Amino acid sequence: MTDQTRQLARRAFLGESSVGLGALALGSLLERDARGGEPVAPHFAPKAKRVIFLTQSGGPSQIELFDHKPDLAQWAGKELPDSVRMGQRLTTMTAGKQQLVMPAVTRFARCGESGATVGEWLPHTARVADDLCFVKSMVTDQINHAPAMTKFLTGHQLPGRPSVGAWTSYGLGSGNRNLPDYLVLISRMKRPSDQPLYDHYWGSGFLPSTYQGVKLRSAREPVLYLRDPEGLPRRLRRDMLDGLADLNRRRLDATGDPEIATRIEQYEMAFRMQTSIPELNDLADEPESTFELYGADSRRPGSYAANCILARRLAERGVRFVQLFHPDWDHHSRLRSWCTARCRDTDQASAALVQDLKQRGLLEDTLVVWGGEFGRGVAGQGDWKSPEAGRDHHPRCFTIWMAGGGVRPGTTFGATDDFSYNVAENPVHVRDLHATLLHLLGMDHQRTTYRFQGLDFRLTGVEEARVVNEVVA
Repeated sequence: MTDQTRQLARRAFLGESSVGLGALALGSLLERDARGGEPVAPHFAPKAKRVIFLTQSGGPSQIELFDHKPDLAQWAGKELPDSVRMGQRLTTMTAGKQQLVMPAVTRFARCGESGATVGEWLPHTARVADDLCFVKSMVTDQINHAPAMTKFLTGHQLPGRPSVGAWTSYGLGSGNRNLPDYLVLISRMKRPSDQPLYDHYWGSGFLPSTYQGVKLRSAREPVLYLRDPEGLPRRLRRDMLDGLADLNRRRLDATGDPEIATRIEQYEMAFRMQTSIPELNDLADEPESTFELYGADSRRPGSYAANCILARRLAERGVRFVQLFHPDWDHHSRLRSWCTARCRDTDQASAALVQDLKQRGLLEDTLVVWGGEFGRGVAGQGDWKSPEAGRDHHPRCFTIWMAGGGVRPGTTFGATDDFSYNVAENPVHVRDLHATLLHLLGMDHQRTTYRFQGLDFRLTGVEEARVVNEVVA
């Protein structure tokens, strides 16, 4: 029997069954909705209830921001040794060119009691270093942006897999009946960004579409058409939705298509969001001290700083997974000016989010993750000694930080070699990060699976992945 024949037979059975499997599916859906989600986890006591993922798209330079290598000065302008390079792949932008070492263009200081090293372009992050857990030995397999970000967020370099936020929503269900489980906020840049952010970064892949991220607009109205049209009373809107739901239920009874059940749920969620989203986005109830904490740009709707405030408000409302995207960390040239600009965009607000969650008692069960898809290479791109120089992509080592949600504060884990080129101690692959993130949420990454096309898929894939227990409190 072909797949097409099997599908037709299945639909005929669902449509003709006197048991009414479509009705049973709808009943299951409504039961799930009433309970706020039907989780497959937690498998054990979680340390975190929710995640705020601060995604820095483009590959922040670990050499300037976190991975202090003072001995690079003696290598300035010299060829990177073959014993360090080891024939590793370069992008087409620098392959075949001399790999001349460019030392960090920033100064570093040891911060707080932990003594973590943070570059001078991140002064606010430096002040909260004792609340952070730095992982300096991150590794990925991908050297170009789209496959690397896809790998970083879905566990696979090709589109089509569920994102980490979708897996979280699937595994744990909703913590809020009036807002989606998974919300996405993208920074509204002061200048146009030429770096694409693809929908599959927050997609549900082969999971039911109810688990995909819901992207809010970077504007005063984050969701269009929430307001009832003039002359259309709320009661009439409710009657319209009830009638539409009845038609959808009939179709669901006839076909058993789970996407129809998702559609019913999404219409109901949209109705409830007519109240919840305007209330969420109205920052008039925030005291002046909030805007002072997050910085002047927090008053600009859609800015990274404003989105950090929204992320905290979403955490207060029980949203399971909030993901911020801030693009333009891809500094092949003018590293000194462009990277500092991105740091100004994000440094104060990122640190403020950690402080704000902490003072409200939310940090202990909210996991905050900061990082991009890969790092930058030690060789200068362009004239290494020019202010116009930059750095190329580098997947073999990069740095992220985490806070709250069961990670050890004031910790630095892993180390790189003297050139910040290879991991020297305790490598953490992207799939290890995913396993650890799920573990902190009470989910066993090996048991959090979904059957698709006859296979049991999981976020961490089929290769070995481990929970990095050394960073777990």
